[in-house]
Parts: sequence; C-alpha cells; structure tokens
Amino acid sequence: MNPSLLLEMVAGAAGDRRAIGELTYAGLDARATAVAAGLAGSGVANVGYVDEYSETLPVLFYAAQRAGLPFVPLNYRLSDEALRAALTRIAPAVVVAGERQRARCEGIEGITVVSRDALPAAEGTVPEASGEVSVLLFTSGTSGEPKAAVLRPRHLTSYVMSTVDFLSAGEDEAQLVAVPPYHIAGVSTVLTSLFAGRRIVVLPSFSPESWVDLVGEERVTHAMVVPTMLGRILDVLEARGETLPALRHLSYGGGRMPAPVVERALRLLPHVDLVNAYGLTETSSTIAVLGPQDHRDALASDAPGVRARLGSVGRPLPSVEIEIRDADGKVLGPGEPGEIFVRGEQVSGEYLSHRATDADGWFPTRDRGHLDGDGFLFLDGRADDVIVRGGENLSPGEIEDTLLAHPAVDDAMVLGVPDVEWGEVPVAAVVPTGPVSDPAALEDELRAYVRERLRSAKTPARIHLRDSLPHTETGKALRRVLRAELVPGT
Repeated sequence: MNPSLLLEMVAGAAGDRRAIGELTYAGLDARATAVAAGLAGSGVANVGYVDEYSETLPVLFYAAQRAGLPFVPLNYRLSDEALRAALTRIAPAVVVAGERQRARCEGIEGITVVSRDALPAAEGTVPEASGEVSVLLFTSGTSGEPKAAVLRPRHLTSYVMSTVDFLSAGEDEAQLVAVPPYHIAGVSTVLTSLFAGRRIVVLPSFSPESWVDLVGEERVTHAMVVPTMLGRILDVLEARGETLPALRHLSYGGGRMPAPVVERALRLLPHVDLVNAYGLTETSSTIAVLGPQDHRDALASDAPGVRARLGSVGRPLPSVEIEIRDADGKVLGPGEPGEIFVRGEQVSGEYLSHRATDADGWFPTRDRGHLDGDGFLFLDGRADDVIVRGGENLSPGEIEDTLLAHPAVDDAMVLGVPDVEWGEVPVAAVVPTGPVSDPAALEDELRAYVRERLRSAKTPARIHLRDSLPHTETGKALRRVLRAELVPGT
C-alpha cells in the first residue's frame, strides 16, 4: 500500500479536522496532490528536504509518496562538505531547502534547489504511483560514515497499521513534534498522527522553555522527547511549578534514559502516561514498548525485578519477533546478554549499498541487551561498545546506570581503553550536578560507589570530570568522540 492512501482515508473521513498549522486534512491532501503533480514527470529520482521541521514537511512527504519518489530528509546540521556529499548521492533530485540552508545546497550537478514557498506544484490529478522506496534516511553515524537506510511502502504501512487505530484520536488531541525531520521519529509521526487524526504542532528548534511554553499554549496532549530533553524539561517545570494539565501522553526514546529521570517524571507528572519506545531507523521506528501501566507498576513495586523494569524498553510489539543471540548465533535465554535480533513486516534492514537481514529475515540491530523472564527487553549498549577486560565482557551501560544513581552525577559515559595487563579496562567520564571542590575525593567516592554495587572488575580505572558529554541530537552516546578525546590516536 502506498502511504499516501493513508492520507486519502483520513481526508475522506475527517477532512475538516486540522492536520498541521492552518491546513485541514482535506487541505493537506489537496496540497500534496498539487505538489505531486508538479513532481510527476520532472525526471528526478528523489525528493530531498534540508531544513528544520516545518509545516511543509508533511506536504512534501505525501507528495513524494503520491508521485512514487523517495523522500529524503537530510541533516541540515552536517558540515558543508558532508551535506554536499549526501546530496550528490541522491541526485538527480528536487531539494526543498530552508532560507539559511539554500546556498549550501546549490551548485551541485543534478540537484534542483527550491524554497519552502516555491514547491513545484501543478494542477490536475496524479495517477497513483507505486514507488519501490518511500524514504531514504541517512543513519546518525555514531560509529562512522552514515549509511542510507531504505524504507519501502510495506515497512511504513505495516508499522502504522499494527500500532495505530484509524481516527482513534479525539478532535482535541495535538501531537508536539520536537525531533529533527531526518530522524525516524520525525518521519513516523507524520504517518501515525495523521492516521489517528491527531493535529501536529511543530517546535522547529528545541529549548526546554519553548517546549513547555508551546505545550501550554497549544494545549498539546501528546509529545515525544529524547533523553537529553526530558531532564531539562523537568527542570523548567519544577522551577516554574507547572504541571502541564493538558498533557496526557509522553513518549521517550532514541537513547538510554536513566531510571532516576523516569522516576522524577512520574512524580512531577502523575497524570501523564509515560511510554518508552525503542526502535531503529532500519525498523521503521518502534519495535518494543514500556507502557504507562508498566511504568506505574514498576515505580510502586518493592520487588527488585519489577522495579528494574523502569530501566527497560518494555516488551516487543505483537507484530515483531525479538531474539537475543551470542557471538556464534545461538539464541539465548532470559537474563543472558547478547546481540538483539528482530524480525517483522516493518523491519527493512536494507541500505542503498547492501541488505543486512539474513535469509530468514532477521536483522542484527548491533544493540546488546537481554530479556527478563517476562519478556521485558533491557539494553546494554552497542555491540561495539562492549568492554573486554581479561576475557570478560563488561557492559558500559550497566556501569553508567550505577554512576547515574549517585546524587552527584548528572551524566555519565563509560568506555573501554587499552590496558597492558587486562587488555581493556573501563574508564568513565562524568558531568557533576554542581561545583566540585575536591575532584580527587569525588572520583574516589564514585569508584567506591560502583565497586560496592557491582564489583571491582566493573569499577572504572579512572573517572574524568567534564562539563558536558558528546551525544547525538537524539541522545545516543557518541563514545567514538569521547574515545578520540581520552585516547588520542584511536
């Protein structure tokens, strides 16, 4: 099914509902049709977008689908060199660029740059196209050169149909989008919010103050944040004494969320349903969910196993299968850590250069984790992040979570560094919650804290105090950046 049919369904059943800005769903459908007519027969292979999230994005997305062309939102924060290299890879293409980005995109062979106010629209209907590719998304590149993930119509529509009920949103519901357009959550929101009939509110550039203000002004009922955003939002709410009474549903994902931050959100926003959604670009978004009741049950429980679920990403969606495997491909049981594999109709696992799924459709996520006895999935970091100390595999995520539980720690990142005796040892970088009068004493205290709760092998050999740590915009730890700083030459 072409994703544009989802828009036709909603426009036909609830065309007068507001979709985004002043556009109703009927208006969005008509506008997308006009732009699709302008794209049809243009000879381009892709439709690019280089700008902040805006009301133009859903128009362009559905127009591209209707014209049978891949939609390619690119990271406008890339360096000029990296951005132009990505644009070269998608030529010939029409690229819609923001005012501040236009000059950076011009002068590339096969790239036609237009502004948001000058979309290539035309009159008339467009024959329904069945493009082979719906979206190309360049991955964040936390471990090297970005790859172009391929999402086909069946992947996106399968995800929507299995997770959202048609027109299930009330007419008062509004979804705030504050993630970049080139992130899978930015793309999936255009599909899921539309299919539910929920109005989209856009925050192009995030600050915690503007996020809180917009939620209040627009009476936002649903929102999605990444780990680096939630703590700062809670700081603003606490300082202002606000509770955001209209907000009903807050999902988070994109990186590891420290359990103390989740507990704080549950205390400050008891009326809000929290949802932890774990997914990847290559899986068309979410594949596992920790639901609202899961959060409340875990917070209220004295049982360590249930309480620990606040640090999990929940259970797999019914439409996907998840396995944990060791290095030899053996499927592991509950509590045994290994690499996460996923299979399902929404799973692409395909790139422009190659396909990563095996013959049976299983995709290796390169994330490490384990399942508990009740099927809750816990993440242990990226497969490449595992620290091998004296032949023993150590999870940096476990050490990070322990450090983050200390009241003096605001952020933490752990990686393995070369060691003559052990091969590798864990080293931590920590952002303190406030001024530190005696750094050496704090380091000793934190090392003792980890040793007491874990054991000596997992205790960081050194702890570096820093003002900040490198993350992607969606909260993923950039350990390769930290490693380059702490271990020059690696």
